[in-house]
Amino acid sequence: MPSAGIAPRRVVQLAALLAMMVAFTAQLLGALLPVIPLFIAASVVNLGLDLILQHKQPGLLSVLGRIRFDVTVRQLLRDMLILVGLLHIDGINPLNEQAPLTITLLLFYGTHFVCQAVAVLVRRTRSLPFVTRNIDASALRLSDAPPRILSRQTGRRLLRFSVPTTTGMMLTAITTDAYWGGIGLAVSLVLSAGGTFYLATWLLPKKRVAGEQRALEWLDNWLAEYRPTVGMYFSGGSSSAYQANMWLSTLADLDGNPIIVLRERFMVQKIEATDIPIVCIPKVANLMRLEHSTLKVLLHPANSGKTSQILRIPSIKHAFTNHGESDKLSSCNPYAKAYDEVWVAGPAARDRYQLADIGVEDKDVVEVGRPQLAPIRPYEGAPAGRLTTVLYAPTWEGWDGNPGNTSVILAGENIVRELLADERVRLLYKPHPMTGSVDRRAGAANERIQAMIAEANERRSGARPGPEAAAELARRTEELNALTTSAFRKSADELERMRLQGTPAEGRAAAVSAAVDAWEEAYWNSFPEWEHRIVTTARPGIFSCFNEADVLISDVSSVVSDYLTSEKPYAVANTSGMSESDFRANFPTVRAATILTPEADGVAGLLAAVRDPELDVLAGERAELKEHLLGPSDPPSPVRFNQAALNLCAKADERRLRMESRLAGIPGQRSLEDVDATETAERESDDAPDAPAAV
Repeated sequence: MPSAGIAPRRVVQLAALLAMMVAFTAQLLGALLPVIPLFIAASVVNLGLDLILQHKQPGLLSVLGRIRFDVTVRQLLRDMLILVGLLHIDGINPLNEQAPLTITLLLFYGTHFVCQAVAVLVRRTRSLPFVTRNIDASALRLSDAPPRILSRQTGRRLLRFSVPTTTGMMLTAITTDAYWGGIGLAVSLVLSAGGTFYLATWLLPKKRVAGEQRALEWLDNWLAEYRPTVGMYFSGGSSSAYQANMWLSTLADLDGNPIIVLRERFMVQKIEATDIPIVCIPKVANLMRLEHSTLKVLLHPANSGKTSQILRIPSIKHAFTNHGESDKLSSCNPYAKAYDEVWVAGPAARDRYQLADIGVEDKDVVEVGRPQLAPIRPYEGAPAGRLTTVLYAPTWEGWDGNPGNTSVILAGENIVRELLADERVRLLYKPHPMTGSVDRRAGAANERIQAMIAEANERRSGARPGPEAAAELARRTEELNALTTSAFRKSADELERMRLQGTPAEGRAAAVSAAVDAWEEAYWNSFPEWEHRIVTTARPGIFSCFNEADVLISDVSSVVSDYLTSEKPYAVANTSGMSESDFRANFPTVRAATILTPEADGVAGLLAAVRDPELDVLAGERAELKEHLLGPSDPPSPVRFNQAALNLCAKADERRLRMESRLAGIPGQRSLEDVDATETAERESDDAPDAPAAV
């Protein structure tokens, strides 16, 4: 069912639309009767309401645009009603006074449409075939963006520039003197014409960036100079950026020259702070230029419809790393067989692929561990304090509608209710960021759970950290933001951001890592130890929550596998409808877990085992399962991961040598680069649509 906050929001939106319709009606009646006070009030309110909605409810006004009642039509209608009103007011000569006003108004609209055309040209010239970050692209003559109100905010520009016109016309309606209307129109005309001329300066050589062909040549030269060897390829929606961000530190530590290849322009700013060069190449034809680079290996943390496009390049080897491992079927996607290798954490995932029988050969599966798990602290025994910190981190509902995917719908409220009933429990609730994106019931249950936690906090009391704790968090936040957030102007476009996000300062990555650690420590210290917490922001991260918790409650998901590196107790909710024995048999990651029913049976026993190690009969199984899921501790996972990358780079080199040797023995054959380029072009035209990959 819809969330509770949606209905009031819709009421407000409908009220705003109704108010606008009433204002138009009142303006029409005031103009025709004429009733001057009504005419003036309705004209002012009508314009003012549109200005407010442009700022507060742009999505609502876009609905009007879909029925062809956009901002230009609305403002033109308002101005026409004003002229009609002036025509009906005694004392204003239509021929000698109103005709010049009408002509000037038409000139104003003329400059508005010219400004529109110039804005389109400027936007086109400021759109390169790629976007970069952490790369010095000053050779492309990057410049600051023009003001948004001129280049992008069509509606706001027209409405704001119309304010002098409306003001002058209203004064004319009051005084019957066309002089005021003329003054207002002149001001609007000067603003519109001046803005148009100013915007047009971005078409001059001094402010114009490099053309497409020159930009692509620059990209080729940069690739030849930087000589990337291993990279990460990522494509996805805005909410999926975490899948790439979890691999940043691992990628940065690999031997060679790393690079990140993206496909969506917005994703460039979704990638967290890193020193790795980032190149976003939206168009397939331009993406194929990587074929002539030194890039040997690309790592893929996720599947997408655009993955098949990069797989066409034969000179690059591809490894699927995934963004987490679980026993869910989605962790064994048949699309994985499209990659040269599938990198998994440990033997469990290798077995999982073979049992799934989806075409992934065992020889192509490489165990590399989970190098990102280094920040997770190991088990230190039963909680020493009065309170037991429980982390409830359910996953989302998934795409397949399986009721066993998430516990939020069937068990979430029962689990939270049981935990909150225990006075010695401190609850950390961290739902998956995509909770409710497919099934509204999950979103509604998530909101009810958060309401339960907020209510429980109101019933608790105790000592709170002093003001110095909040001050420390504010200081650490400011420090972290200074390192991770670029100070962009509101008018900044992607080219201006490219210029500002050029070559990163030396040692920035290490400084960011230290700042994150300091911020997380300050975050937890800023709250009393008895207060339940709801964590829905990117920070603190899930690993930080792991370190705070004494026990985890989750679903069948990669969260469980990652948490096991600590060897702390954990529980998994069984909402699949299976018996407990079948549940354990089908999902190996729950082998060392306490199983909770949808009614939350098992919570009391779980808490008892956490508080008394003698009751913790699953400790030995957790140690065994950890190695089965994540692989051995020696050699460390980062070492194994790096070696896997080097081995795959060597395979890319071997393939290139074989092809060069084969071509060298055939007289008249072209170079390997030409052959690969021809094969790529023949496989599929750039204009042909790609079949979407299973995600």
